[in-house]
Amino acid sequence: MKLVVDGVSKQYAGKVWGLRDLRLELGPGVLGLLGPNGAGKSTLMRILATVTQPSEGRVLWNDGDIVRSPDPLRAVLGYLPQDFGVYPHLTALEFLKYLAAAKGLDSATARRRIDELLAVVNLGDARDRQLGGFSGGMKQRVGIAQALLNDPQLLIVDEPTAGLDPEERVRFRNLLSELSGERIVILSTHIVSDVEAVATDIAVLGGGRLLVHAAPEELLRSIEGKVWEWVIASADVAAAKSFYELIAPYAGFHLRRDLSERAQFADGPAHRGSFSLVVGEPTLNLGMAFAATSNAIVEEFHHAAVAAGHQDNDAPGERSGSYAASVVDPDGNLIEVRHGSN
Repeated sequence: MKLVVDGVSKQYAGKVWGLRDLRLELGPGVLGLLGPNGAGKSTLMRILATVTQPSEGRVLWNDGDIVRSPDPLRAVLGYLPQDFGVYPHLTALEFLKYLAAAKGLDSATARRRIDELLAVVNLGDARDRQLGGFSGGMKQRVGIAQALLNDPQLLIVDEPTAGLDPEERVRFRNLLSELSGERIVILSTHIVSDVEAVATDIAVLGGGRLLVHAAPEELLRSIEGKVWEWVIASADVAAAKSFYELIAPYAGFHLRRDLSERAQFADGPAHRGSFSLVVGEPTLNLGMAFAATSNAIVEEFHHAAVAAGHQDNDAPGERSGSYAASVVDPDGNLIEVRHGSN
């Protein structure tokens, strides 16, 4: 089982390129397709699903060109597009029977698969309800079920967890994990945690081009020493945002909430001091107290422990202090400095 994307490009009206010279070779497993809006993810998936044709290049399914001979792929294809429509006056059971017939399944196989899949997507009790009364998440689950009707060898799903509640998202992740060993699954999503949970490979698109294609572990190794995260107490978020506003133009920086009050690390006690963070250029010099591991990678920043006016035994809610931050260019010239207090 092999899917090869060989130099595929797609040009739209106005000489706008949706894809440019894309090359991939896929075997059984889950490919997580990532990229911003307009990166070309949906265009690629529509080409692979034989909905549209490439302007240049070719796609091979088990060495057969899907443009010249689409039927062998279509017979084993499951596809959930981003905009999945339903017939509102049909029940879930009727709708799936209709699509099973369109896919060429015989009546006995269709009945068995529909019963199985309604249970898998947790819609067994709603099988006789009209789809027009379904919530967005329930319609999405019907879409997942129809994509699996023919037990596909190639499963393409575009934003499949959109509208699903957390429990259903976990259910779908588990389903993909179970399916991945025996078929090719292509999953496009903006929810990175979905890809993190199930992908065996990740492809990142940008501007219609393939930026990187690698295993998740390889991608993580490639950014070691380049990404830092501070976890701060909820009470300190406002003060930390002042740092964010200063640092954001120079580095990717993300803040998240956490209830922790003190830094704790497996490789040694936290300590305080000045910290210079280099994320390319320029250098960011943060004149503040910080909690760090022994290898100087900051994992948790306790802003309450600032340089002045703070003791370890201060009671919660009674913390105070000041901070300063400066940005210097590669030659050491001061670009900006900011002071504040919490």
